[in-house]
Amino acid sequence: MKLGIGIGWRPEIADAVEALPGIDWVEVVAENLCPGHLPDSLVRLGERGVTVVPHGVSLGLGGAERPDPGRLADLAARAELLGAPLVTEHIAFVRAGGPRVGAPGLEAGHLLPVPRTRDALDVLCENVRIAQDALPVPLALENIAALVSWPGEELTEGRFLAELVERTGVRLLIDVANLHTNRVNRGEDPATALDELPVEAIAYVHVAGGVEKDGVWHDTHAHPVTAPVLDVLAELRSRVDPPGVLLERDDDFPPAGELAGELDLIRATLDRAAGTPRRVPAARTPARAVPDEPAGRTAGENAARDRLAAGQHGLLSALVAGGPVPAGFDRERLEVQGRALAAKRAGVVAKVAPELPEILGTGYRSAFLAYAAARPMSAGYRRDALDFAESLLLADLPADAAARRRLTHWWQDRAGARPPRRTTLLLRAARAALTGR
Repeated sequence: MKLGIGIGWRPEIADAVEALPGIDWVEVVAENLCPGHLPDSLVRLGERGVTVVPHGVSLGLGGAERPDPGRLADLAARAELLGAPLVTEHIAFVRAGGPRVGAPGLEAGHLLPVPRTRDALDVLCENVRIAQDALPVPLALENIAALVSWPGEELTEGRFLAELVERTGVRLLIDVANLHTNRVNRGEDPATALDELPVEAIAYVHVAGGVEKDGVWHDTHAHPVTAPVLDVLAELRSRVDPPGVLLERDDDFPPAGELAGELDLIRATLDRAAGTPRRVPAARTPARAVPDEPAGRTAGENAARDRLAAGQHGLLSALVAGGPVPAGFDRERLEVQGRALAAKRAGVVAKVAPELPEILGTGYRSAFLAYAAARPMSAGYRRDALDFAESLLLADLPADAAARRRLTHWWQDRAGARPPRRTTLLLRAARAALTGR
């Protein structure tokens, strides 16, 4: 299916997206959609014939456990709600722990890299097959950016993707910004990855901005697209005409004119690269033959999942729970990644619960980071916001009595057995108006 040029739809730029010229399609974060209800902006775009693709971020198909049926059902429902031609997710793990390793579950709140090993590939392929069977439309998977490398990897990124496609038939969502990120952070050549992966399996392409700090590239989706990222896009276009290309922006949204300018740069890059001689990659070696396994859990499959579970729990524990650095990992890089995860966690909680930074003022960030250092996330950002507020109240914080009362009311409204009645809210508002608190 030919998608064309698109942009990531976000509520903060909904009006701008509707007004942008030449937008053929949009992508929306699947988990941000309420079941059975679409934002008016997406309804209007659909009525105009603009394709909307749901992009999942929480399945964790690269994790040691099989995909959660509830999450798969939610993703399937969103695809049907949107009338989408496909759905997309990531080659990543997002949680670890649990009964398989005898430890509490941990949530990363972020997409973390899968080791490029045979074990991880076997598990990923099985998880992808489960997801494909549960979804009503084709699935495409995205390569991710990473700050850290797993020790003992057996495959390059391109070879890993090629075998995944050959064994499952899954489509690819290639993020050229992530290929650039891995060049800076892990020394991996984007051209080599593009030579090795099956470009004919590409469903569409992501383009996004980032920033380099102290020799580390941060894939922020909050900065303009850079020339090196556009160079990787040109490399890809010299090999294949991708069905779709999409600009991602998730934060620090610029004026509509700047978004339009970035889209023009993407179009110009594609046009220029289309005029260059087509680059033909070297012949790929065929994937390793894998015999069909009987349905059900085989001893080999469970052993691979157990090994992967232990490794992923060790890494995530080091990143978010103060665990020891696993053997073979770069301690300095893990510290950078851990700080980045904590900062992201604070930022997302501030978006999910904007009342918290309003109540706590300039002390919000330091208070949340202190809380996060002792409390790994285990149940998502909304639960995290409630737990953070509860931890402050248990410590008789904030020190300002008026702020503490506001925080208490906020917590009670959301953590109680039932929401406060309308009369309670009206009385509370009246009392605040009279007392100034």
